[in-house]
Amino acid sequence: MTSRNSPLSRRPPAAPTEVTAPVEPHDQPGSEGEHALQCAYGTADRAGKFYAEQVRDRLLPAMAAFVRRMEMVFVATSDSRGECDASLRSGPPGFLAVLDDRTLAYPEYRGNGVHASLGNISENAHVGLLMLDFEHDRIGLHVNGTARIVDAEPFHAAQPDVPRDPAPGRQPDRWVVVDVEEAYVHCRKHIPQMQRVPLRRAWGTDDPARKGGDYFGAKDNP
Repeated sequence: MTSRNSPLSRRPPAAPTEVTAPVEPHDQPGSEGEHALQCAYGTADRAGKFYAEQVRDRLLPAMAAFVRRMEMVFVATSDSRGECDASLRSGPPGFLAVLDDRTLAYPEYRGNGVHASLGNISENAHVGLLMLDFEHDRIGLHVNGTARIVDAEPFHAAQPDVPRDPAPGRQPDRWVVVDVEEAYVHCRKHIPQMQRVPLRRAWGTDDPARKGGDYFGAKDNP
């Protein structure tokens, strides 16, 4: 098996295909790279309007309500060298806890034991969260911030208002607490419309078949 971080698993970074414009000092959100490309591609005015009207440093009341009804969140992390990982966390509505307008938390349930996301967070606290409503409003919410890992018992001792999940298979081992730095809308234009279907979930199982097993045939292809 090739390690995720071995030289064989990494491609050298691609060379830039365009010369980017110089970036003037700014007090707007976003990276130097995105501001450089806004200048190069002529979108700085449009981006500036979006920053001014949509990007906030906290969860607005409508955002907090949106978070509380979500059943999934996509989590983006990277290690200290910038090697990235994207993963999914899910649970019943309310599994994402809004602690206040600048803090939210999500539970870490029993998984495959790899701890890719948590390992990255232990090296690099920056995280990006994306929540999408595929069913009703077809809209999304980005939350970027810094994260810390808290074991379940200390978390509940500090946050007694966060209910404990009654389902035995959904008892979290720990929580990831995210300090919100940016929150902004994700355009609905390309979000597909989906319809809910009844599904029984094997929460907490270690049965390989019910977890998906070797779905992609990796075991026989070293």
